[in-house]
Amino acid sequence: MLPLFIVNDLPTLVGANYTLGGDDGHHGARVLRIQVGEQLLLTDGEGSWSRTQVLEVGKKSLDLSVIETGFETALPTTITVVQALPKSDRAKEAIELMTQAGADHIVLWNAERSIGRAEKGVDKLRVVAHEASKQSRRFRIPRIEGVSTTAQVVELVRGADLAIVLHEESDIKLSTLFPTAHAISSAVIVVGPEGGLTETEVTLFQQAGAHICLLGRPILRSAHAGIAAISALNTGLKIW
Repeated sequence: MLPLFIVNDLPTLVGANYTLGGDDGHHGARVLRIQVGEQLLLTDGEGSWSRTQVLEVGKKSLDLSVIETGFETALPTTITVVQALPKSDRAKEAIELMTQAGADHIVLWNAERSIGRAEKGVDKLRVVAHEASKQSRRFRIPRIEGVSTTAQVVELVRGADLAIVLHEESDIKLSTLFPTAHAISSAVIVVGPEGGLTETEVTLFQQAGAHICLLGRPILRSAHAGIAAISALNTGLKIW
């Protein structure tokens, strides 16, 4: 599997030379120990990619030649996950897992029972998504947005083709939604905080058109529920 690096100035002309420097160049040359003749991938994080071959290895850089370029189209269903703010370490874990699972848009939510605060840490979480995209070979980096109010989340739910709110007290299985689900271009998953959703929040989401669902018998941590729900959604909509 070829290593992937995300760059702002993606070279897209076959035969063009490009120098991968900075932290990525150092990582490729000194940590991954990439050698002359090996291949690696570059992407702009928005779908465009280039496959390159290493011409020369410097102390902190790689000189590359573009041998193939392409564009990865977005999947037919855009997946947005609304994540109630967990503690900072759990927030990083949640972003990493949801990025690897294929979330397109992650919205941090200041729920009534949220215990975390991320107003000053959103940029760091975007870095987490950036690194997780490289690890999972994603050509499209998920958009991280924060921090939304309940009213803003309600509007997201209202505008989605399919909105799912995970709630441990629901008796509706998530899997029951999919036999009738079709033409879903936008899906929203709402993950509550460790302390659970309030009755008011559940009512607001339900009135906005959301399905209040039980993810499964075992109750997952808030930071882990997103990856499980994305996986179920990808399977139910036959994306996977």
